[in-house]
Amino acid sequence: MNAGIIGIGRYIPEKVVTNFDLEKMMDTSDEWIRTRTGIEERRIASDRTGTSDMAYEASLRALENAGITAEDIDLILTATVTPDYSFPSVSCVLQERLGAKNAAAMDISAACSGFIYGMVTAKQFIESGAYRYVLVVGAEKLSKITNWDDRNTAVLFGDGAGAAVMGPVSDGKGILSFELGADGSGGKYLYQDKYICMNGREVFKFAVRQMGESAVHVIEKAGLKTEDVDFFIPHQANIRIMEAARERLGLPREKMSVTVNKFGNTSAASIPISIVEEVEAGKIKDGDIVVMVGFGGGLTWGALAMRWGR
Repeated sequence: MNAGIIGIGRYIPEKVVTNFDLEKMMDTSDEWIRTRTGIEERRIASDRTGTSDMAYEASLRALENAGITAEDIDLILTATVTPDYSFPSVSCVLQERLGAKNAAAMDISAACSGFIYGMVTAKQFIESGAYRYVLVVGAEKLSKITNWDDRNTAVLFGDGAGAAVMGPVSDGKGILSFELGADGSGGKYLYQDKYICMNGREVFKFAVRQMGESAVHVIEKAGLKTEDVDFFIPHQANIRIMEAARERLGLPREKMSVTVNKFGNTSAASIPISIVEEVEAGKIKDGDIVVMVGFGGGLTWGALAMRWGR
């Protein structure tokens, strides 16, 4: 039995904050932000909207896309570093709101790698036969932990949520290989005190190295070659980091997802948001080999190779 994605959905807040808006708030410029990050705008949730609200909307759409009901879900995993509360978890709030009365629920804290960690965790439950359907969500309200007076971090982040229903898929489909990792000695380079604190130079060096390495590793573990990859979805943190990973794989630009320009860095939500974007655009099709890779605070990283489809 192979585990794969059978339904997807996302939620993007309505409020758009452009680089030109940020120019009015701090000493920065549209050109400075675009050339260094690739970001042109980001979405910011209202004060009334919590992480669980965005997760709920994304989950409703994923369930509808999968063609199952909330009562069919056996486990809910939400990847987030911005929960509504320390406890109950976002996953427990979701379980009640969705009416997923048969589901266990817990959150995963692996920062921007969280959605990959969630997918890999779901794979174990499904392929062992313990559970049939697992709802994996990446949801973040980073605006509430962003220091809007710090131009080095304030320009980077946005809010949003993406969700995937995972379950059994046909032979040859689903997750083919994965890699998870962590280096706690680098935790000091990216962490939350009251706000997000980041040593941009050190995180950049780590990400450029790790994104490419992990992508290559999962391709090799799956018994594939880089030329077999149909589409690449990196964590949407910084266009220069993403381009370095793409070049390591030798892929043309049209085979890499780029949503960072529209949504900024949405942490654990960035990969599932991008999945929905690319599937809806027809760039990911049934049978395609898709490689996903993320990195984040911890420091953590995660990657997987999968054959798309049910």
